[in-house]
Amino acid sequence: MQFNELPLCDALLEGLESMNFKETTPVQELAIPVILNKRDVIACAQTGTGKTAAFLLPLINNLQTEAHDERKVNAIIMAPTRELAQQIDQQMEGFSYFTPFSSVAVYGGNDGEAWEVQKRGLVNGADVVIATPGRLLSHINLYNIDFSGVKYFILDEADRMLDMGFFDDIMKIEKLLPKDRQTIMFSATMPSKIQQLAKTILRDPEEIAIAVARPPETILQSAYICYDAQKIGIVESLFKEKRPKKVILFSGSKQKVKDISKILIRMGVSSGEMHSDLDQLQRDRVMHEFRNERIDILVATDIVARGIDIDDITLVINFDVPYEVEDYVHRIGRTARAGDSGMAITFVSPEEQYRFAQIEKFLQKEIYKIPVPPELGEAPVYDPMNQPKKKRPSSGGKRNFRNKGKKNNSRGKSTEENKNQKDRHNRSRSRPDKNQTGF
Repeated sequence: MQFNELPLCDALLEGLESMNFKETTPVQELAIPVILNKRDVIACAQTGTGKTAAFLLPLINNLQTEAHDERKVNAIIMAPTRELAQQIDQQMEGFSYFTPFSSVAVYGGNDGEAWEVQKRGLVNGADVVIATPGRLLSHINLYNIDFSGVKYFILDEADRMLDMGFFDDIMKIEKLLPKDRQTIMFSATMPSKIQQLAKTILRDPEEIAIAVARPPETILQSAYICYDAQKIGIVESLFKEKRPKKVILFSGSKQKVKDISKILIRMGVSSGEMHSDLDQLQRDRVMHEFRNERIDILVATDIVARGIDIDDITLVINFDVPYEVEDYVHRIGRTARAGDSGMAITFVSPEEQYRFAQIEKFLQKEIYKIPVPPELGEAPVYDPMNQPKKKRPSSGGKRNFRNKGKKNNSRGKSTEENKNQKDRHNRSRSRPDKNQTGF
């Protein structure tokens, strides 16, 4: 379907034409007409399907064609990370270029001047507020913000927000909004907790499901069946003869990201980290260095990596097998963009073999297994049905971190202290032995 076949206002179509947006994606074709009709929506669509435009375009259109109070906040878009909030804000700016609407991005990790800009937008009534839950609550707790004009409440990547422990924050914000509004939820997966949230805040929603797309054939996928202790040695062997260029290495925990990056630097490889412990200035600096090829390998966690939007990534390395098929597709989808080809390599330890077999089942093909270099020792046999399965680590404790400084009645410690203690315990329990893994 062409965008000009949709009942969008002239100013919006003009903006789309100037950006060379001509044809809708499947999620846009299904979602835009429903949202234009003011129905609540719950949509299952992964990153990269054009879902941001699927909710921004009808939102801008409805604001343009209906009466609304220009002195109040009219729409709130919630996002799990500052990177995603930035991306949504940038697309909002592009799509609304020929319309009079204002937007403000509200997220943490920046300076006092940015805080003041966010405060002015919230207090004076920006048309669209794009925010992470924690940062928006910080403003709500300090200032008297009028949400009585909110007609649209949009949750993007709702599954990620719940995984990060933002359920209570979302519900606190939702309770401040008018009941008579349109609510839209986008999620890459549809577990029971998302369905429960939908039942709580949506009214008779239209359900839209877009199947997870398989990676393009332009990505050459391969894997090493190896032990954890061999993984760093494989990385070293990959770049022994040829310097890495525009490589992203994904790992499931920020502690492992830090450890891998340090090891790469000791190996003489220019490496940068991307994880949630970095503030916004640090992240921006790392991304700038990576884009300008002064950093060869970017080592990143999944959640932060959703903000990485670079077209010429040559190689993606999965240091760990992700727990969800969607995460695998999202990770390797960082390469082979804009019509280019690319490579993706996954390291598969015995405990990760079952998860990797599930990925192969989804792809409906067997991924080529590269032999482990003989100098690294004997490799395990690939037998996913008879290997132990590694359980997914709990995301518990993150929600309490939002209530920093409040007392825990049972122990008299702040939740911040409890979280730090729990994190130290989890790391000591789950992090492999130094001699065993090379970390």
